[in-house]
Amino acid sequence: MSNPHVRTMRRAGVAALMVATLALSATACGSDDGKEPKTVASKASTPPSESDKGSSGGEVVPDTSTVLVTVKGDAGVDMVINSAKRDSGGFLTVNGQLKNTSSALYTTPLNWGGAEEAVAATGRSLAAMTLVDSQEKKRYYVLRDTDNRPLTTSGFAPSIEAGKSLTFFAQFPAPAQSTSQVDLQFPGFANATIEIS
Repeated sequence: MSNPHVRTMRRAGVAALMVATLALSATACGSDDGKEPKTVASKASTPPSESDKGSSGGEVVPDTSTVLVTVKGDAGVDMVINSAKRDSGGFLTVNGQLKNTSSALYTTPLNWGGAEEAVAATGRSLAAMTLVDSQEKKRYYVLRDTDNRPLTTSGFAPSIEAGKSLTFFAQFPAPAQSTSQVDLQFPGFANATIEIS
């Protein structure tokens, strides 16, 4: 005698048992040596100097004096890339500005946040930004934290006023050490080749 409800209940029971076993295994594999676990983020070695602080009192103002590339985008918005720096932790951080050079208010497109539902649920972001390493034939996406929040500028206003800028950063896995330049791709803008420092 085969009842479809019994089969469904058995499958659900097996699935619950597998999830519990996996959770127990992951917990058992944790470090028990008494040391604090290593974290991905690192603290700055020195506190920011007074010249690094913005007018808000504690925010670090990015260096916008260097321009790697400027790309014209939709409706009078320019993407200016100021730096692409590789760090010793295996990350590449891109800093730049989205400048509204038009005389009208620019509404930031929702597709700047990407198509992933989990990331879209965290609010406005620049998670759709990608880097392409044509030498190694790899594409790099904006990193996410454990809560699926993208490691990029997020929570910004839904528009950029005429003549104003949105300063941004985006953090990616670093390409191979032999890679000295990558192509940055972002919705509404042409590909931009940028040098890595």
